[in-house]
Amino acid sequence: MNFLDLLESVLVKNGLITAFVFVGVVVWVSYFLSDKFSDGKFHGSAIAIMLGLVLAYLGGFITGGKNGLADITFFSGIGLLGGAMIRDFAIVATAYGVRLEELKKAGAAGILSLFIGVILSFFVGAVTAIAFGYSDAVSITTIGAGTVTFVVGPVTGSALNASSEVVALSIAAGLIKSILVMVTTPFVAKYVGLNNPRSAMIFGGLMGTNSGVAAGLAATDPKLVPYGAMTATFYTGLGCLMAPSLLYLAVTIFYV
Repeated sequence: MNFLDLLESVLVKNGLITAFVFVGVVVWVSYFLSDKFSDGKFHGSAIAIMLGLVLAYLGGFITGGKNGLADITFFSGIGLLGGAMIRDFAIVATAYGVRLEELKKAGAAGILSLFIGVILSFFVGAVTAIAFGYSDAVSITTIGAGTVTFVVGPVTGSALNASSEVVALSIAAGLIKSILVMVTTPFVAKYVGLNNPRSAMIFGGLMGTNSGVAAGLAATDPKLVPYGAMTATFYTGLGCLMAPSLLYLAVTIFYV
């Protein structure tokens, strides 16, 4: 066995570690490109997400499979790293870092922004799903939940037993929202008064996408990131609770 065969064997057998290293390299390259070509205005997280989508497409195109890069033996660990188990663990871990007492500092406006943000995002996603011909409550709810965030979408889809295609659409909707928030936040910040902790909390509650809010605020003012991420974390949790329950029941009033 030559060196390359030995290296491949080790990396495949330790697929999860290989996946962490690979994702780390992609993130490093993304932030390098962000700093080099946009002076940080086009955030590295947005570039990383787009690179991930391109690589997933290439993996599926090359192998003819349905799991993106995970269909390539060398990158099989990405299937576990990007799976539901670690996704749900990340949600729980992030929530443990937030204290309800801190959320109260934003006042009633901060709490209200959470409900407005979840319901408004869900409504936009649901209407879009209906416009594209979906007429069953499960699909409409799942795609609407994806517009809340790309985490709420698959969680809702799993709870409602939605098809894999619909779950994929919900993730795509959430990713588009996340990228838009990342890219546009620095440009609109001065027009919406996004220059203090309280406004950052309200902004996080309205937008909700944790990665988008954190990256957008990092490009605006890094000191605001913890405040926006705090309410965005609650937003994700609230969406995971409301979408497969109250919002799904609301959709069933009009669609079976």
